Amino acid sequence: MKDIYKKAAKIIKESKNLIAFTGAGISVESGIPTFRGPTGLWSKYDPKILDIDFFRNNPEESWRYIKEIFYDFMRDIKPNYAHKFLAELEKERLLKGVITQNIDNLHQEAGSKNVIEFHGTASKLICMECETKYYSKDISLDSLPPLCKKCGGLLKPDFVFFGEQIPPKAFSKSIELCTNADTIIIIGTTGEIMPASQLPYLAKNAKVLEINIEPSNYTKSITDIFLQDKATSVGKKLAEIIW
Repeated sequence: MKDIYKKAAKIIKESKNLIAFTGAGISVESGIPTFRGPTGLWSKYDPKILDIDFFRNNPEESWRYIKEIFYDFMRDIKPNYAHKFLAELEKERLLKGVITQNIDNLHQEAGSKNVIEFHGTASKLICMECETKYYSKDISLDSLPPLCKKCGGLLKPDFVFFGEQIPPKAFSKSIELCTNADTIIIIGTTGEIMPASQLPYLAKNAKVLEINIEPSNYTKSITDIFLQDKATSVGKKLAEIIW
C-alpha cells in the first residue's frame, strides 16, 4: 500500500502540468453532504427548488430552502486538509489549477488561487435583470426573495441551476486546463454529472490519480492509480512523501 502512495507522489512531483478535478466528496469531511445518495440533500429536499423555471415562478419558496441549505447551514463550514493539500501543491508550484464542481468556495478559503468554479459559486448573487453581482455576505436574507439594489430585480445564487448553461468562461478554461494537463488528480466525484464528468477524458495522455471512497465511473476507464480512502487521509499520506 505504501508503494502506491510513493508512486503517486513521484508522479505529482515530476508533473509539468498537474491539475485537480474535484467534486462533492472533497467537502464531505468539512460537513457538507453530497446531493445524491441515501443521505444526500435530495433525499430531504425536492430538486425542483433549483430548477430555473420553478425559481423564476416561485422565488420566495425556492429562496426559503436555498437560504436554509446554502447560507444558514453552510455559513460556518471550513476547508479540510484535502482542500489545504491542493492549496499547498499550488503554492509550491506543483499544481496549475483546480477545476471544481463545488459551489462552496472552500478551495479559495484554503488558499488556492487558480480555481475554476465549473458550476459557479454560492458566495455571490446575481441579478436576473441587470446581471449585477453581489457578495452574498453583503446581502440580507432576512426578507425573501432578495432584490437587486440597483434595479429591484430578483437575485439568485451565482451558481448553475437545472436548466441553465455552464458559464462559458469556466467551460473554456476547464477545457484548456484539461487538454494541456500531463497529470490530473480526481477527488471526490463519481463522474456522473454531465457535462462536468467528461472533462477528465479530455486529458488524453495524462496520468490519472483518483482519490475516492468508492470506485467511480473513472476507476476502470482512465484511472492509473486509485487511492481508495478519505480525501484528507490520502492528502496527509501524500504530503508526508512529497515534503
